[in-house]
Amino acid sequence: MSKVHQPQRFPRVTIGISSCLLGQEVRFDGGHKRDGFVIGPLSRFVDYIPVCPEVAIGMGIPRRPIRLVGDPEAPRALGTDDATMDVTDRLQAFARQQVPSFANLSGYILKKDSPSCGMERVKVYSPKGGAAQRKGQGIFARVLAERLPLLPIEEEGRLNDPVLRENFLTRVFVFHRWQQLAAQGVTSRGLIAFHSDHKYLVMAHSQAAYQRLGRMLANLGDVDLEAIALLYVTELMAALKRRVTRQRHANVLQHMAGYLKRNIDGGDKQELGEKIDAYRRGEIPLVVPITLFRHYFRRHPDPYMERQVYLHPHPDELSLRNAI
Repeated sequence: MSKVHQPQRFPRVTIGISSCLLGQEVRFDGGHKRDGFVIGPLSRFVDYIPVCPEVAIGMGIPRRPIRLVGDPEAPRALGTDDATMDVTDRLQAFARQQVPSFANLSGYILKKDSPSCGMERVKVYSPKGGAAQRKGQGIFARVLAERLPLLPIEEEGRLNDPVLRENFLTRVFVFHRWQQLAAQGVTSRGLIAFHSDHKYLVMAHSQAAYQRLGRMLANLGDVDLEAIALLYVTELMAALKRRVTRQRHANVLQHMAGYLKRNIDGGDKQELGEKIDAYRRGEIPLVVPITLFRHYFRRHPDPYMERQVYLHPHPDELSLRNAI
């Protein structure tokens, strides 16, 4: 009996999140910003660690609002109606204090536009007045990004973009796999296997990055393995941030089709090629050719392709590839 290709089971991952996105009434006005995707489909696979930095430093609910003021590269968090109220140092201290407890997080979802949690393009006001510049980053978010550069971070507003949503959650589950590898103790064999399993996923984001990663692992005989592992995961997570175009996905699918050329007949090959081309042209979503590949690999198992994360990067129930 032939071995049947089984989709990966996905362990629950832990993600930090701005408390208001879970529906907690912690906003300055006593409200919340409950996010349907966060509390709905995603919650089936994720355990959340909610954080509201402003509440954590003792600002009440409701409270006087704050905004970013000054240099966009180093703004201060001041009271909107009272510029003498400066909570910058308290927010920074809280963030630095919290970072060690975030070591096991596999991702973080921040509140868009927040002066404490905004990931990017937060309004920064001039002390002299005038129009605000959308060049800021929330005080808490800046420390988080600086202290945990490998951590996948996204804000809920950008998650409305199907490509960015799929990108973020791909990174979350890849980073979780890396954390599991690191927890077991990185070995040369483990590193090479991890790299092999993620081949087509990384190639979809950047073929050049895949080649650079491969060169890092070309000779692991007399090297500092921990240092190589850090360089590897740094390059990996940076590569996975890149948006994947339809052209790049189609190129990867064509590469993968080579593993089936001896096993499927002419009609199946034509159908597969047509689906890849239709995806490339934007006529069908990625889930269609991916489903076809899974079907063929169930009928014609291949040990190497069974391990490819590209075919199962995240839970199917999230339907992330149905919209890209």
